[in-house]
Amino acid sequence: MTATRIRLIAPSGHAHDPAAMSRGVARLRAAGCTVDGVEVLARTELRFAGGDAERAGDINALATMDVLPDIALASRGGYGAGRLLPHLDYAALGERLRGQPVALVGHSDFTALQLALYAKSGVPSFSGPLLADIGAEPRSESSWRQFWATLTSPAMSLAWSADTAGHLEVNGLLWGGNLAVLCSLLGTPYFPSIEGGILFVEDVAESPYRIERMLYQLHLAGVLGRQRALVLGSFSQCGPGSRDNGYGLADAFAQIRAIAGIPMVDGLPHGHAGEQLTLPFGADARLRVEGQAARLDVSGYPHLKGPAAAFAPENP
Repeated sequence: MTATRIRLIAPSGHAHDPAAMSRGVARLRAAGCTVDGVEVLARTELRFAGGDAERAGDINALATMDVLPDIALASRGGYGAGRLLPHLDYAALGERLRGQPVALVGHSDFTALQLALYAKSGVPSFSGPLLADIGAEPRSESSWRQFWATLTSPAMSLAWSADTAGHLEVNGLLWGGNLAVLCSLLGTPYFPSIEGGILFVEDVAESPYRIERMLYQLHLAGVLGRQRALVLGSFSQCGPGSRDNGYGLADAFAQIRAIAGIPMVDGLPHGHAGEQLTLPFGADARLRVEGQAARLDVSGYPHLKGPAAAFAPENP
C-alpha cells in the first residue's frame, strides 16, 4: 500500500496555535500519510508564516520537485496570499500541475491562490479544510470523511436542505471561495473570467452591510450576471451591529436576490464554521433544487488514483 504524500504549504498567516497544527500532522500520519514541509509551521515574520519570498517559494517549488506530493495542504488562512501573486511562476506551475495533477487544498485566504492559479495557469484546486481544521479539537468527523471521499473519487455529490425553497437545474463550472478575498482581486489579472459558472461564496466576521456591499460589487462588475447560479455557504459571526436597526443577513441576501438576475441557493454547509466541505474548484458541476432539497454533482477534477482505503483508513 502506497502512503499518500502530503506537503504542507504556508501562504498566509503564521501558526498561532501550534497545538492544533501538531494534532493535524499527527492525525494525517495516523491515517497512513507521509507529511513533509512541517518546517513551514515554525516560520514567523510579523503576522505571516515567513517572508513573501519564502511563502511564494512553497508554491513555486511544486513546479520543480522531482516527486510531486499527492496533496499540497495549506496550514491556515488569515492574510498574506495576495502578496504572493506577482511572485509565482504561473507558466511552470501550469505545465507541471496540469501534467501531473496535485490536489491543492485550502480555504479562506487560500482563495487568492485558487483564483490566480486558475486565471493564469488553468490549474484546478479544492476549497477544503486547512491543516488547522484537521487539527481542531474536536475534529469534525463528517468533514474528515468527506475530504477523503472527494479526493479519492473522480466525482462527488452533495445534498443539503436550502433555507429558501425553489426549483432549479443548471450546469456550469464550480468556482468561488471566501467572499472578501474574491472581491479583493476584482479588476486584477488574477481574477478568472468565468462564463456560465456556479459561484459559491462564504465568509466570517463580516457585518451584513459589508456582505451586501461585496455582493453588490460582484453584481456591478458584471460577475454575477455571467453566472448560472450563486450558492451561499455559511456566514458565521456575521450578525448585525448596534447601528443596523434590525438589518441582518436575511435582508442583505433578499436585496441581492432582487437585483442579481440569477438564481441564488442558500444553506450550503461550507465555510468557517465547524464543518468544511471539500469542493473542487474548476470542475464541471450540476446544481439542482426542488423545493428545499438542493443537490450538487461535480466531476472531472484531479483525484488520488487507487482505492480510497489506500489513502485514509476508516478510523485513523
